[in-house]
Amino acid sequence: MKTQKKYELEYRLILKPDKRTGSNKPCYVALCPTLGLADDGDTVEEALKNIRRLIAFHLKCLQEEGKEISVDRPHEEIVVNTRVQVLFPSIRLAI
Repeated sequence: MKTQKKYELEYRLILKPDKRTGSNKPCYVALCPTLGLADDGDTVEEALKNIRRLIAFHLKCLQEEGKEISVDRPHEEIVVNTRVQVLFPSIRLAI
């Protein structure tokens, strides 16, 4: 049996409030852009728990298939929010 080594990989997550399709109940969506994964939960904590579980499952599948595993390089990117002023006669926002 091969000896396994434990790795701790780091991924950037985006959390945002949302509404469930069908019921319109509030929830939180967790996105992992690097891996192209998304999951949700009734609370921020549940959304984080679910996305972590999904990431672990996804990485295990990639490993079993012999595929390369992407990781974030947090020191090489800058994440910011910005505001942009625009002029329109009216605007409909999806909030």
